[in-house]
Amino acid sequence: MMMMAKKYRREPMPPALRHTMEFAFVILGSFFVALAFNVFLLPNNIASGGVAGISTITKGVFGWEPGIVQWILNIPLFIIGVVILGKNFGIKSFVGTITLPLFVLLTSNLEPATPDPLLGAIFGGMGVGLGLGIVFRGRASTGGIDLAAQVLHKFTHFPLGISVALLDGMIVLTSAIVFSLEEGLYALIGLFATSRTIDFVQVGLNTSKNVMIITEQVDDVRQAIFKEIDRGVTVLSGAGGYTDQERRVVMCVVQQNEFTKLTQTVKVVDPGAFVVAMNATEVLGEGFKSG
Repeated sequence: MMMMAKKYRREPMPPALRHTMEFAFVILGSFFVALAFNVFLLPNNIASGGVAGISTITKGVFGWEPGIVQWILNIPLFIIGVVILGKNFGIKSFVGTITLPLFVLLTSNLEPATPDPLLGAIFGGMGVGLGLGIVFRGRASTGGIDLAAQVLHKFTHFPLGISVALLDGMIVLTSAIVFSLEEGLYALIGLFATSRTIDFVQVGLNTSKNVMIITEQVDDVRQAIFKEIDRGVTVLSGAGGYTDQERRVVMCVVQQNEFTKLTQTVKVVDPGAFVVAMNATEVLGEGFKSG
């Protein structure tokens, strides 16, 4: 076991380098959000939530520059969040609050990527989700509706997710009234694409498997896993629901490409073993991602 742990251990990233990378993530993510906004969402009047959605509506109604509107809304919301919520939102979130509208202004003259609102909603939503996911990996945010939702949550005690959904829903509803019902529906598609892409950026494709093995041959099974799979295990205490007899359960987390080999190894040792596998989308530690 000690040899296996040594094999997978990674040296921690120096704090200065980690902070530099986090700031880089915030700036890069803000750029992707601005790019998707200007080439996909804004040209097709798709206001898929957030301060960007509000700026799309004000652009359509009053002709106001979206980048300026986002600054006008973002900075006060950030200040209100600090004053009312009493939290230290950090310099990285302030950087996101400032740089996103700046990039929106700098990319405002780019040609639209497509005149098709469906494609605009899908790829614009994905682009925004990509950018926000990168910002979140930098342990920051771009302010705006997220902070407003936290203020709403504080005073109404609504769950934070419900607060975000309410505010985004009001923006999408307004866009349906201002532009058309069809464009409001496209905005919902963009909002969905954004949320799914954020999940993808946060979790990635490397979905692992959390495998629970109920067997009478616990020691033999775990030794086989050590030898054949080179993974650690955790032995849990349990009891049969029908017999109330004490049982030990072997838990092992493996990569997707190791799962078949694990089940075959277990079945060789104990053909009668009961095996349950569940997706594990965020695994930190030795042999997987570092924290």
